[in-house]
Amino acid sequence: MDRQIKKIDSSGSIERTPGSGHVRTVRSDEVVEEVADLVQSQEEQPRSHLSLRQISRETGISRSSVHRVIKTDLELKCFKRERAQELTQANRCARLERSRLLLRKYPQHSVEFIKRLTLR
Repeated sequence: MDRQIKKIDSSGSIERTPGSGHVRTVRSDEVVEEVADLVQSQEEQPRSHLSLRQISRETGISRSSVHRVIKTDLELKCFKRERAQELTQANRCARLERSRLLLRKYPQHSVEFIKRLTLR
């Protein structure tokens, strides 16, 4: 109660004074701009964006702080990049041949049912 009375005497109100809270150290405007440059691909360089861990290593900011900047300040969603194999023409031909062999094992009325399921 004494604090409230002192506050009213000094400022005339019990509202918080601007700048009285905890100072933002990591999520400053400069850091947000730096993370924004690294997290999004540049127009002239597609696929040049970095992952959370790469941004963390490059900037020296913790991974959780980088995630918080991306989510709250930039209002973006963080996805984990997954590697996928690239199919060659030989892979596609082999898949087509195997699927045709597989379809030959089933009666014709089942094959039509399977085709309808896969086309959805």
